[in-house]
Amino acid sequence: MTNGFPIDRRALLAGAAATAALPLAARATSQLPGLNTIAGQKAMRIGSAFAWSPPGADAGSFANPRYAALLQRDCGLLVPENQLKWQAVRPAPDKFDFAHFDAMLDWAEAHRMAMRGHTLLWHKSEYFPRWLNAYDFGATPRREAERLLTSHIDTVCHRYANRIGSYDVVNETVDEKTGALRETSLSRAFGGTVPMLDHAFHTARAAAPHAQLVYNDYMSWEPGNEAHRDGVLRLLEGFRKRGVPVDALGVQSHIEPLSDAPAGVLAARQEKPWRAFLDAVTGMGYALLITEFDVADQHLPTDIAVRDRQVADYAGVYLDILLGYPQLRDMLFWGMCDKYSWLNGFKPRKDGSAPRVAPYDRDFRRTPLHTMVATKLMKTAARR
Repeated sequence: MTNGFPIDRRALLAGAAATAALPLAARATSQLPGLNTIAGQKAMRIGSAFAWSPPGADAGSFANPRYAALLQRDCGLLVPENQLKWQAVRPAPDKFDFAHFDAMLDWAEAHRMAMRGHTLLWHKSEYFPRWLNAYDFGATPRREAERLLTSHIDTVCHRYANRIGSYDVVNETVDEKTGALRETSLSRAFGGTVPMLDHAFHTARAAAPHAQLVYNDYMSWEPGNEAHRDGVLRLLEGFRKRGVPVDALGVQSHIEPLSDAPAGVLAARQEKPWRAFLDAVTGMGYALLITEFDVADQHLPTDIAVRDRQVADYAGVYLDILLGYPQLRDMLFWGMCDKYSWLNGFKPRKDGSAPRVAPYDRDFRRTPLHTMVATKLMKTAARR
């Protein structure tokens, strides 16, 4: 079942075979089942980040008909890229503005897509609203910090009630270089990061008892991320010891081949410690989500055909590992189309060519990455 409709696997495979026999131009417009339809056979969901924009804008938005078509084709689950973060919805200590996110959620529901909430607290000073970094917490800073955080979480969770089924309660509080917990104006006022984090999750559980509560971070499987992974494990262990209501780890999965070596060679160096990390997380009883998937390509060759194949192969060996965990049910891309990927600005290629990092290219054509994900999903064991 997916979105309430039964799926005939034989029809799915027959459709894929028929499409493969079509000329390339015909394949581009064929109606192959979308990725979420394939995932639905396994009691899984595929989704993506998306944005708000004015109608018809050239953006990765539901209001852009071309991008909206990709979401409708492949997704059963959506997440706002920026529009539910503090910077977007809380322009001042005493003011909330949900207009953009309300429109996004309305559109998702009209098209029978679920929505994730990202994020109730992005714990990095550089992504706080300016007013929060300069905020005067007064004579009783702990009480005021608790009031600010509680009011934020309560306001969001009560406003959307059962319309949001999963929240990234806390995002990126572990320093990637040291593994220590970050400190900010808010955590210092709280008297420490740990009590602040615990309060965030307890408040979210009280405000949204139905929702999956997630700690989300980008600890990667590539070499050089050992301290980050260790810090996340310590955080998760602490949550369990203190009885903090955390249900799952969001594995962002902004993966990045660090050379143009074959994917199997890179995976051989990375797989063992990565599996040890995931085993430790699931061994504590946490579920897993892939929350922000893409494949940075700045270390790969200029040639598009070669680069596309290497991106797909690298994604394939990564997904072989993650999809092998039955605790993983949801996988979201951080954007469906190269044209609107955050990596265009964040990690541009030195040769000046456009990154190819998403399941659709700048012309809205499926890439080999799309095919690879579909193939891996078909081979994945069904969740129980």
